[in-house]
Amino acid sequence: MQFGHFFAPMLLEEIDYPFDSKEHIYELKFDGVRATIHVGPNLFKMYGRRGTNLIPFYPELKEIQKAITKDVIFDGEIVLFQEGVPSFSKLQERSHTKNKAKIEYFKENYPVCFVAFDCLYLDGIDLTIKSLLERKKVLNQFLDTDYFVKVSFVEKEGKKLFRQVKKNNLEGIIAKKKNSTYEIGVRTNSWIKIKNLKKEYFFIGGYIEKNENAVISLLLGEYKNNNFYFVGKVTMGKKQSVYQKLKNEKPIKKSPFCNSIEKDCTYLNPTLQCEVWYLERTRDGKLRQPIFKK
Repeated sequence: MQFGHFFAPMLLEEIDYPFDSKEHIYELKFDGVRATIHVGPNLFKMYGRRGTNLIPFYPELKEIQKAITKDVIFDGEIVLFQEGVPSFSKLQERSHTKNKAKIEYFKENYPVCFVAFDCLYLDGIDLTIKSLLERKKVLNQFLDTDYFVKVSFVEKEGKKLFRQVKKNNLEGIIAKKKNSTYEIGVRTNSWIKIKNLKKEYFFIGGYIEKNENAVISLLLGEYKNNNFYFVGKVTMGKKQSVYQKLKNEKPIKKSPFCNSIEKDCTYLNPTLQCEVWYLERTRDGKLRQPIFKK
């Protein structure tokens, strides 16, 4: 790791349900854009998970530099809050905008905040070999501002925190081992995410299959006012029992959906159902981050 140069952040494993543990701390999972910030009196760089320069998209975060007197690297999430709650849809608008006038408009009307959960480097010292709790102590030296906020955490009670997350319809929680070092570019079970997923059954209106692949994409839909609406796709392994049922169905020529026509797919009469977990609905009713369950 070198100050001012990109490196891939540490990644998380995922499980379905929360747990309690004396060896872990628990943080809120923020619905944002993962970023590492390299900042000092003479330098400010902000990298996305894959090395994208994020400064042009969120220029207001350069304000963070005003409060920093030493070279430091933070890991965290860029979050856009609306009425105290993260708004991923509004953040997406910003993330996909390259127009300078629009970026300036968003900067003034929908500013973002950097939510820091780790400190990896300070004044020439590599902190990645330190334990998480040691790094947290270093992070706590930095004061919160309008554009920089440190994430808080609780100990032991992951289930209780997750209940609060569900009650307030937030994204989820993160469980982190207290003694975990920072593993650059590694997906590890030292950090675990548990998402607050919604669970529903949807009808299958077709599928997309490539023979060489071990998975297929299901075309999902739901009935509203006697119309059948497309809500998204979900990937399913061909070893699932639903797969053979699909193959036994007689294909139809016309799309059963009133709002979508897919290319290179097999349409079916929507009689079969499957259970899908998903994070939330987009403004047009599509499923975000759907996961096939059964």
